Formats: sequence, C-alpha cells, structure tokens
Amino acid sequence: MASKRQMGYKSRIAGVLLLLLASIAALVAVVVIQDTWASKKYSFEYGIVIDSGSSRSNVYLYRWPGDKENETGVVEEILNCGVSGAGISEMKVDREKDKISWNGFIKCMANVTQAIPAEKHKTTLLFLGATAGMRLLHEKDEEKSNEILASLREYLKTLPFNFQNASIITGQEEGLYGWITVNYLMGKFLQKNLWNKYAHPEGEKTVGSMDLGGASTQIAFAVQDDLRGPDFLHVKLYGYPYNVYTHSFLCYGKNEAGKRILDKIVQESSDPSYIINPCYPTGYNVTRKASSIYDTECTKKPIKYNPDQELFMVGTADSDKCRSIVKSIFDFKTCSSAQCSFDGVSQPPVTGDFMAYAGFFFTARALGLIGRSDLAQFHASVKQLCHTNWTALRAEKTWIKPDYLRTYCYAGHYIYSMLADGYKFDTETWKNIDFQKQVQDTSIGWSLGYMLSMSNMIPSEVEKIPPLTDPVFAGLVFLFSALTIITVVSVFIILIRTCF
Repeated sequence: MASKRQMGYKSRIAGVLLLLLASIAALVAVVVIQDTWASKKYSFEYGIVIDSGSSRSNVYLYRWPGDKENETGVVEEILNCGVSGAGISEMKVDREKDKISWNGFIKCMANVTQAIPAEKHKTTLLFLGATAGMRLLHEKDEEKSNEILASLREYLKTLPFNFQNASIITGQEEGLYGWITVNYLMGKFLQKNLWNKYAHPEGEKTVGSMDLGGASTQIAFAVQDDLRGPDFLHVKLYGYPYNVYTHSFLCYGKNEAGKRILDKIVQESSDPSYIINPCYPTGYNVTRKASSIYDTECTKKPIKYNPDQELFMVGTADSDKCRSIVKSIFDFKTCSSAQCSFDGVSQPPVTGDFMAYAGFFFTARALGLIGRSDLAQFHASVKQLCHTNWTALRAEKTWIKPDYLRTYCYAGHYIYSMLADGYKFDTETWKNIDFQKQVQDTSIGWSLGYMLSMSNMIPSEVEKIPPLTDPVFAGLVFLFSALTIITVVSVFIILIRTCF
C-alpha cells in the first residue's frame, strides 16, 4: 500500500515538473519569438547630387530602400532637373547670366523639395560636385572658384536638407563614379533572382566606362587585383571588392580639345582675316573672336594676344588634313612604362566591353553609329561626314544645332585618335564599345555612382514590427509566468507531503 502511495507521489511530481519545464520553455519561446521574428519595416532614404559640369548643372534626386543590400543602397533616380543658364564656372562675370543660373537652381530645388516627403527632408543628404570646368577655373583663378563655391554653400545651407558639401571632385573620382554608374545600371553588381530578391550575379564581368565631357575625358575599367599605382583604386560594392584603373585627362574634353585644334589651325595661318579650316565643312564660314579660343588654361596664348581680335575661318572639308591636326594635340610617343595611352600616362591593355557616353554618344549619333560598330566603319563614317558640304549637312542632320554640327568632323577624328591611337582599341576590341546615352532610361554620368558610394555612409531608419501585438504578448507572458509559479508551489507542497 505504501509502495503504491509512493508511486502516486512520484507520478505527481513528474507531472508537475513536466508542466514546470513546459511553462518555462513556453515563456522563453514567446520572448525569443517576439524579438527575433520581428519583421523590419524600412523607410525609403533620399539623396540629392548636383552635378555642376563645365557647361551646365543638373540636379539628381535618388531614392533607395532602407534595407540596403550588403551595405550599399539599391538606388534609383526619381528626378533629373536641368538648371538653366551656364555652368557655375561662368558665375561672377555677368550679373544677368548669374540671375538666370540662380533662378534655375531655385526652380530645380523647389521641384526636389516637393518630391521628397516632408518627414524625410532633414535626413536627406545633399551634395554638390563640380567637375572639370571648375578644376580649370581653380587653376586659373583659385580665389574666384572659392567665391563661387562659397556662395553655393551659403544657398544650399538654407534648404531643408542635410547639406554635406559643395566641392570640386577630382578627375579620378569622376571616372570611378562613372564606372560604378555604368555597371550598376547594367546589373553587373546586383540582379533580381527568381524570388524577387537582389543577388550578386555569378560570373558577370564588369563593363569599362568612357566619359567625354566638355573640359575633360575619363576612362575606367576593372583590372586584376595585383596591379598597383596612382591610377588604380580599390573599392567595395555590395560586399564585393574591385580593383579599378581610372584616369582623367584635363583639357581633353570635347570643347577644350576643340579650342586646342583651332589654335593649331590659327598658328598654321599667316592671315587671321582668312584662315583655312580643314575641319569645317565646305560652305561654312565664320568670324570668331580670339578670346573664344584662348580664354582658357588649356590653350597657350599667342605672344601678341588680343582677345578682341577677329578671326575669319573658311571651311574646306579636308578630312585627312583635319585628322593630322587633331592627332598633333596628343603625345603618343612619350612612355616610360610597358604601355601608355597618351601624354606619357601608363595604362594596362583594354579588355572586355566598354560603354562610351556623354560626348562620345553625341558624336557617334551624328555619325549614325549609335550602339556598336567596327573600327573601319567608324573611320569611314567620319570621313564621309567631313566631306559633306554645309548645305547638305544641315539638310541631313536637322536635329543638330549648327553650333554643334560644325564640330563633328574634328570630334569624329578626335574620338578615333583617342580610342585607337591612345587607348589602343583595335579591329577586334573596338567592337566591344557601345556608344549610348542612357541605360534603362537613366542618363549615364558620375552622379549616380557617387550616390551609390555615399549610401554606404547613410544610416537607415528602421521600425520593428513584432509578430505579436503588445496585449497578446503581455497576456502570454502573464499566463506562462503564472503557470510557472503555480507549478513551483505545487512541487513544493507535494515534496512536503512526501516527507511528512
């Protein structure tokens, strides 16, 4: 009888202990689930980049979800506003022109302000980056360039955003960020998989980038990891490292190169009142002031320079002569390394696909060669355009303004010389160049790449959404806590009865 009673107590103790353990386990489970299973609701983050180029400024507004992929935001362009007026390097010369530019900035920033939710204004980072036009002005007149940037900083600080800085970016940065933009838009860093999640595409090779601005040109492409030097930059994007060769050539933008070519033409002429210009089409004649060629740091002023001197130029459409003059602005001979592009700049061999944009695209479009072409086709198209007289050219290229149309003979030869003689694109590798203005309806430039890099530094605001509402969570915690207490008390009572 005593044996059966003892067995009954043991069964009760075992049952109560099991209930105790179950209560403790349930209580711990509720607390853990509430913490670890909580979903995270990320808000959109915003960033503004003002691209102040040599000829104009553009305001770009970018947005990305707070749940950044491997430390870098998945960025999309949601607004692109062109600022009316000239580039900021032309400020503080003509008050009326300055007024147009300031009104352009005010209008664009008002559009941006409306596009960003009011609660996000204070956390939206604002950057202004000035490129080659301001780099040249800084060399020519540092005080003036500083005054222009100071006035822009003063204005941008009054806006309801988190203003960071207005500065002149280096040519190397401009090249690198352009490369980032190209590869981001082409899905070389991230692609959506079958589950609609972003993932790094396995086996994807990056694409090289070539940018032709008004005052400078940049080339950038990924190389093997062991290459080192001042033109090699190591970057990390979406958790993956890249070694990028990038170099910027100041004074080799389309506009500045054009002035240097005109300088060569003027120097070859003995009569400023009648200058033969082999790079202008037959039937096109123009009078221009000497200041339009020499009022820059990129061309050397003549000994008896008169900025108001009038130069009368007569187009003769001599393609071969034009090509010879264009090639003379490059130095293809000086080189102290295994391979150079031009002007003694070391460069590894170009490999893989390349995207050529900005001035490269507009020149290719004028030649009727958007997209890919071959070396011989490009050269033939340049010669054909150069040999077309002005009247026929105007009739054929009606969408191109005359001030631009007159430049495309020399621009075609210029691009051909830079890419073939400089960067060493040959009959095979030239086919890998894609001349484009946009990718996925987004303009190609350095600003998107800049924002991608800057988004590494922007914290994401996150709101935790627990799987259980507060009343349910509190009720479950109370229930299982009560069960635990009751079970402990029951065990204590049973032990006392067993002993006595």
